[in-house]
Amino acid sequence: MELLTTKPELTIIKNKIYEIRGVKVMLDFDLAEIYHVETKNLKRAVRRNIERFPADFMFELTQNEVYSLRCQFGTLETIGRGKHAKYLPFAFTEQGVAQLSSVLNSSFAIEMNISIIRAFVALRQYALGYAELNRKLDDFMITTNTQFNEIYQLLDEFAAHKKELEKPQNRIGFVLR
Repeated sequence: MELLTTKPELTIIKNKIYEIRGVKVMLDFDLAEIYHVETKNLKRAVRRNIERFPADFMFELTQNEVYSLRCQFGTLETIGRGKHAKYLPFAFTEQGVAQLSSVLNSSFAIEMNISIIRAFVALRQYALGYAELNRKLDDFMITTNTQFNEIYQLLDEFAAHKKELEKPQNRIGFVLR
């Protein structure tokens, strides 16, 4: 496992946030890499303090979820050590990541926690901005559709009135033969 030697950029952290079961989470092996600890030590610290991690803070992935993640990106080496994982990965929600700072009580872990929480907040703000943009676009479409409907109605009325004007008119006067 290649450890990050410097403070990870926000974009690197954002790329390690996944949506699983409809929740934004970070996986234990990514967090271990960011905190500069081995995954087994991170999991050991969590298991020793499991009462700090209710189901809405952390959950263990199912075998199907792990397989699905493996299809998206290689989580384990295909040869040698790490070929077969003994334990399923933990997935930590934003609150679970915040709780990790109390379990991994080093100044580096606390600093990394702050960076990770900022990444979660930035993603949330992006999502809110996206939702606001969609709402404005919907409002624009409704207004535009209403205006086009009014224009089409006026054009139909104009076309109907024009047809009335184009009808052959009866001649006034005498017809000479």
